[in-house]
Amino acid sequence: MIRIPAPCIETIKAAAETAYPDECCGLLVGRDGDAGDIVVTAVAPSPNVARGDHADSFEVDPQVRFDVMRRLDRKNAEGGTPTRIVGHYHSHPDHPPQPSARDLDMVYEPELVWVIVAVDDGHAVGMRAHRLNEAANRFDEIELAVAP
Repeated sequence: MIRIPAPCIETIKAAAETAYPDECCGLLVGRDGDAGDIVVTAVAPSPNVARGDHADSFEVDPQVRFDVMRRLDRKNAEGGTPTRIVGHYHSHPDHPPQPSARDLDMVYEPELVWVIVAVDDGHAVGMRAHRLNEAANRFDEIELAVAP
């Protein structure tokens, strides 16, 4: 299960609607929860720097990722609960929030959660979370809950 605070969900939906008819993307920052779940504490929106058609592909800007990693390194060095990049999000304009064959081809970090937002005619209409099932070479849906 992945738990995402309502303000983060709203940020993701707004990014998806703003990017329409292109895909939006960004990173999910968080930690492991007490019950084996993942708790998102922040999102880091990114420009979509994919080569080609942004209507059916995405790539998080490497600079955004490096900046997030540096902030996390500093914060984690100060103590407290360690946080890390736990996943990323992107939108599917006029398609369901299910991973595509292209998404499966683009998995470079199998431990990350994929959150996908469906956007129909400019409006976010659904959001689902997935994890790679490496043994079956497919994504499995995981529960997405709104964190308090």
